[in-house]
Formats: sequence, C-alpha cells, structure tokens
Amino acid sequence: QVQLVESGGGLVQPGGSLRLSCAASGNIFRFNPVGWYRQAPGKEREVVARDFLGAYTNYADSVKGRFTISRDSAKNTLYLQMNSLKPQDTAVYYCNLAGLWGQGIQVTVSS
Repeated sequence: QVQLVESGGGLVQPGGSLRLSCAASGNIFRFNPVGWYRQAPGKEREVVARDFLGAYTNYADSVKGRFTISRDSAKNTLYLQMNSLKPQDTAVYYCNLAGLWGQGIQVTVSS
C-alpha cells in the first residue's frame, strides 16, 4: 500500500512562504488527480489545488496567484508552494493522491 509523508509545515509570518511536500512510496504519476486540501478549525475540509496529470490545474479562488501545485516524478513527491501567506491560510493541510490521504500537516500564519 502506498504511504504518503507530508513535510514542510510550520509557523510563518504574514507575507512569508512555505513549501509543503508529500512524498509517496510509489510512482506518483500513477495517481490522478492529485491535490492539496486544508481544514481550518471549525470549518470543513476544502480543496486548495488539484492537478490532473498536468493537463490542467485548478485552485481555490482564495489562493490563486499565491499557491502553486507541482509534481516531481524523480522524487515521487507532490509539492505546494505557498507565497504571500495570510492568517486565513492557517489550517491543517492534507495531500491527496486519487483518494489516498496524507497525515496532515499544520500551517500557521501569524505575527
């Protein structure tokens, strides 16, 4: 069974950047779509970004122009580059590979 390990979260000031990684134990290109989701306290889990084998990607309106999803086939890793972070980006972030979930990682944006 494929395992997913997330990393790269933490505490960052508003306007800062983080890059989340989701390392898979198998070939990441077997999975389609892949994506990142997040869940803030008291809120439902929501889609942040999804990639459909590079054919197209979509982003939540709240992160367009700031976040970028990408894959590295050599490393079997999915990334989420997050720039210009805002306090409202604070949440637990989860990667998802065609229905498989990562363990979740905390991102906190605060001064």
